[in-house]
Amino acid sequence: MAEIQTKPTGADVDAFLATIPQPRRGQAQAVRELMTRVTGQPAVMWGPAIIGFGTARYQAKTVSGDMPIVGLSPRKAALTLYGVYEAEVNPDEPLLDELGPHTTSRWCLYLKSLDGVDQYVLERLVRAAWERAGTS
Repeated sequence: MAEIQTKPTGADVDAFLATIPQPRRGQAQAVRELMTRVTGQPAVMWGPAIIGFGTARYQAKTVSGDMPIVGLSPRKAALTLYGVYEAEVNPDEPLLDELGPHTTSRWCLYLKSLDGVDQYVLERLVRAAWERAGTS
């Protein structure tokens, strides 16, 4: 079975965020602060571009390894959030109707901007993901 390639790196999260242009940097910093507050965990770099919180074991048919319980990546096209939406776990997540502008994929929630996103609902999504992992 293959091993997941994205792992904690020990890289400096602040240094990584400093390389991200505004306004995406400010958005990423806001979500980082929200995830830190909800999880009570420090932000850790996973690979070159994912900021993760906590660790969970991942097992699929062809790959296994560790992954952050929740995380984010300030990509150019959208702020990508990991762990807060999984199509197989919560395909009809009612909070998404209240969140504001977003898109999803099988594993991710994408926010082109935090403008129009209900921060309370976003916090509830992060908290629910953290609790699903049995960490609260």
